Parts: sequence; C-alpha cells; structure tokens
Amino acid sequence: MKAVVCSEGVLEVADVPAPEPGAGQAVIDVRRCGICGSDLHARVHCDELAELAVATGYDGFMRSDQRVVLGHEFCGEIVDYGRGCRKRWRPGTRVVALPILRGGRQPQLTGLSEAAPGGYAEQVLVQESMTFPIPNGLSDELAALTEPMAVAWHAVRASRIGRKQTAFVIGCGPIGLAVISMLKAAGVHTVVASENSPRRRELAARCGADAVVDPAVEQPWTAGPRGSRIDGVTDILNLGFDAMEKLRRIPNLPWWYLFRMTHTLGLDPAGPVVFECVGVPGMIEQIVTAAPPRARVIVVGVCMQTDHFRPAMAINKELDLRSVFGYDPGEFRDTLHMIAEGRVDPTPLITGTVGLDGVADAFTELASPEQHAKILIDPTA
Repeated sequence: MKAVVCSEGVLEVADVPAPEPGAGQAVIDVRRCGICGSDLHARVHCDELAELAVATGYDGFMRSDQRVVLGHEFCGEIVDYGRGCRKRWRPGTRVVALPILRGGRQPQLTGLSEAAPGGYAEQVLVQESMTFPIPNGLSDELAALTEPMAVAWHAVRASRIGRKQTAFVIGCGPIGLAVISMLKAAGVHTVVASENSPRRRELAARCGADAVVDPAVEQPWTAGPRGSRIDGVTDILNLGFDAMEKLRRIPNLPWWYLFRMTHTLGLDPAGPVVFECVGVPGMIEQIVTAAPPRARVIVVGVCMQTDHFRPAMAINKELDLRSVFGYDPGEFRDTLHMIAEGRVDPTPLITGTVGLDGVADAFTELASPEQHAKILIDPTA
C-alpha cells in the first residue's frame, strides 16, 4: 500500500507492506487523518522525545534513523479482523479508534512508533477494544478530529473549572482552539483567548471565545470580567481580615469550623483557570508572573526544551500547576458523541485537505500560523 514514511526528518511517499491484524486487532481503510503538532515535533525532535519516553517507562517511541509512518488522528472503514476478535462491526462500518496497539502486554503508540504504523497511509491497524463506530452520519472530516478534541476535553475535565470561573486560553493553535471549543461545550461563561496571530484570533472567535486579545497590545488578564476578581496578594489578605471581622461579631461562634468546612467543600476563594497551549520556553514563567493569585494553570502545550520558572512566585500566589496528556477511553468516546450530537463543532479548525503526496508541503505550510490550523490527509485523493 501507499504511505508517507518519515526517516531522518524527510517525508516521502513509499510502498510499504499492507498491515496484518494481530490478535484482537482490526485493519481499517483510512478515510481521513489529521496532521498533529506532535507529528511536526516528532519529525525533528523524535530522538529527544524517545529519550524522554524511556525515562517515563516507554521504549518504543520512534527514532530518527527508523522508517516510521506518522498519523494518530484518523477515521476509516473496517476491512478485516485478526484472531480473537468479536467482529463487532461489519466490513465497511466507519469507525474511529484510540491510536494505541498492544501485542501481548506491550503497548505501542500508533503513528509514533515504528512498531505501530500510523494513519498517513491507505490502511492502519486498530485495537478492536479501543474502536468506536461513528454515530449520526458524522462526516469523515469531523470524525477524524475526535482524537485532538479528546485531548482538549481531557484538559478541560482535569482543570475542574466551574461554569462561572473565567478561563484564559494562552495560544490559539489547534489545541488552543480545541480547548476553547470544549470550554464552551462545558458551559463555561467567560473564555478569554490570547494569540499573536490575527488569523488564529479570528478562528478563536469562531470557536466561541468571548474575548480575544493580541498580547502585544493587551494582556489577557485585563480582558476578563472584574466582579470579585482577586488581582493581588493584598486582595487575599483583605478577604481574611473582612471574614474574621464579621465572624468575630457573633458571640461563641466556632468560626474555625467554617474555615475547615469551606476548605473541605472547595469553597475557598479561587482565581481563574489558565490553559497554557503554546509549549515554548518561557511561557510558564510568563504565566506564573502575570496570572492572578490562586489561579489554576493547566499545562497543555508540549515544550520540547528545558524551561525555567520561579517557584517562589508560584508559591506566593498559591498557584496550582497541573500537566495533562492524552485522554482515557471514556473521554474519547464522549468526545466523539459530543461532536456527532452537535454539542461541539470543530469545523473552524479544518483549514485544508491534501493527499499523501501533499503531506510534505503541508508540514511546511503548518509552520506559518497565518495559513493553517489543521490540515487533513485524504489517502484516496
């Protein structure tokens, strides 16, 4: 079959062996596959990523001297099954799947491992247990966005954001746009997006951002609603003074129980939730320095270089830093149905479609934020 092979940073269309499904696996004809920012990173930084993966317990990540078929955001049609499958769906059924395979007890990341060729190809292997039929006649284009939208949905869920809290999305590349869409799907009232690129600011507004700012002109923190916003450490200290002055007016009140209850129920004064979706050195330090006290910072962007920030700044502000990666099968399934039911519309993310022979040029074009957000591959084009 035809596939796009990456080796030593070079992308080329080549003839490769058609996949043979192993135990519990199915083979599908790829109908669409998205080009992910992770693919752009892996093309040039795969050896660094591989060393990082080894340090975290996974030794199957692609290396630059290997011949790897990228692509982990795909949808397709069932073709055939391997042994031990329940054969849940007839051939021709359109499906999406988590991009992960397992032979025995050894998992492999589809599209990011030589042992699990990805969706930049006419066919790809999926694990039957990790596969889901596409509901409601959802288009191939939108179905293929299940995977990146699931990454965003996981980030939103991990943030534990309340509907009345303000969300700040820093960086409006594909993952930032997906986070904006999922925040609005979750019912968050106010989403402020910050992005240098005029094109991506336009896409952020289309994805539902309530305010979009150019950080060269205005800081995002000033664009959110004021209300009872905590702007500085002084505000937190004054909250303590105000509370104690009121509570001490009530004779014999065990006021300390109220503090304990407030903490147990999660009713402490809270700042906004900040989603870092840029992934370049210096961004975490910028956010830690500028974000309001008691903010929760969700690190979604993948920074490939060593970075530095001042822990004392985060400590003084009582910032909560959380890092997120991937999703679980339930979040993946729920994302698919949210898209199919119209609860979230990722259409603004799609800015182009190419065939296999257009992938190399697409990688070049994706380097410019003014041209594209998400380019899909149609292997039949």
